[in-house]
Amino acid sequence: MTFGYLPWTRPGRDASRPCLRDARHEYSYAEVVRRVDAVAGQLAGRGIGAGDVVAVMLPNRIELLLVLLAAWRLGATATPLNPAFTANEAEFQLIDSGAKLVVNAGPDAPTGGLPSIAVDDLARPGTEVGLPQHDPRGADLALLVYTSGSTGRPKGVMLTHANLHAMASMMVDHFGLTEADHCLLVLPLFHVNAICLSFLASMLAGGQLTVLERFGPAPFLAAVEHHRPTYFAAVPTIYARLAELPESVRADTSSLRFAVCGAAPVSRELLERTEERFGFVLVEGYGLTEGTCASTCNPVDGVRKPGTVGPALPGQRIAVLGPDGEPLPTGAVGEVVISGPNVMGGYLNRPEDTAATLAGGRLRTGDVGWIDEDGYLTLVDRIKDMIIRGGENLYPKEIEAVLHGHPDVLEAAVVGAPHPVYGEVPVAWVVAYPGTSPTAEDLFERCRRDLTKVKHPVAIHLVDELPKNPVGKVDKPRLRELAVRS
Repeated sequence: MTFGYLPWTRPGRDASRPCLRDARHEYSYAEVVRRVDAVAGQLAGRGIGAGDVVAVMLPNRIELLLVLLAAWRLGATATPLNPAFTANEAEFQLIDSGAKLVVNAGPDAPTGGLPSIAVDDLARPGTEVGLPQHDPRGADLALLVYTSGSTGRPKGVMLTHANLHAMASMMVDHFGLTEADHCLLVLPLFHVNAICLSFLASMLAGGQLTVLERFGPAPFLAAVEHHRPTYFAAVPTIYARLAELPESVRADTSSLRFAVCGAAPVSRELLERTEERFGFVLVEGYGLTEGTCASTCNPVDGVRKPGTVGPALPGQRIAVLGPDGEPLPTGAVGEVVISGPNVMGGYLNRPEDTAATLAGGRLRTGDVGWIDEDGYLTLVDRIKDMIIRGGENLYPKEIEAVLHGHPDVLEAAVVGAPHPVYGEVPVAWVVAYPGTSPTAEDLFERCRRDLTKVKHPVAIHLVDELPKNPVGKVDKPRLRELAVRS
């Protein structure tokens, strides 16, 4: 099987076309292949071969992608690490993954005692040696992507080349990507969203990718004007940062064919406000690392249903199960499960966790939702985030949606706080749009109007910002800690 996201498998006619660029470099497809071969030769010279694991701990830059490709060129596996990790955090992933070597920023970066190569010392064309011949197979382990660890120690999600090819193909199909498309990458490359949607899908389509090291509203808009991308993917936090810009800030975003929002729940109001403000089509999708990134998404051309995360991507099947594990009918609320060639092989060295998550041959997501008559999925909440108040099951997302309905609310998050009588009660944190000043009483009144009494938050905290994890998701474990102390 040929994996079209590997640049050395691209047709010769692509050789001179733009492929990858960042603030330091710009390479054609042919130049990327030469640089990958040089790095692969360097890795082979350090003892890396088929079945080995190469760790890469770098901020967003082209070299990170070159290392991934070089590992795959040798039949090895890549595991990307958050470059902000402490030595303790990095050491856990390096040891757990079984990495033999790490590519990092330099001598001060954590290595976990492993041999390392500094990014500035990566080999360049002209220094390569003969490469072992290896054609990746579908069953070959391509990526070890570690979960955020919000429910315990991070777990290494095993993704094969078959998983990656299936996901990239689904995205090319769903978004209609062609060689004319140009993605602006703003999400961190130590997570699968950026690797699959921004990088691999672009490569499979024969398009081009521009890598931004980090997101900032003004530099991002400047990059859109300068590079003229056709699409990008981001998390709700990024769209919130864009939506809160003063009206006087304007940018030419006419090159953008669409943008994707995923990785965390987003309010309908924020989607609509961003789309109206900047003029590009914004679609919401849904997926997990365990599903190689995305499983549903609203269409760019077709019926979009705000408030839903869209229908299943081509080749995937979405169902909703009841407590007995049996499929539920249209409109019924239950746990969302996913089937398809994108579902992970399992968690590295975690057979019990793997068996529980892949029970019945389907990916148990831990998310609660329902599917309408057109196959569009609406998420209700995470099972683990559900609040049980006096025996009543409350879903924070429903309360958050009411708070988001206030025109001055930019972000809202609700968690359960311990209560001596009811067990748990909802507590809310709210961030207002700049220049507005809603009061807690304004928000309590909205809750009283739109929610039954049992769902009313017992406290609403107005804050400047919500705590976020490295992917940009609201850090609800941290909020639960704050709720205990408040």
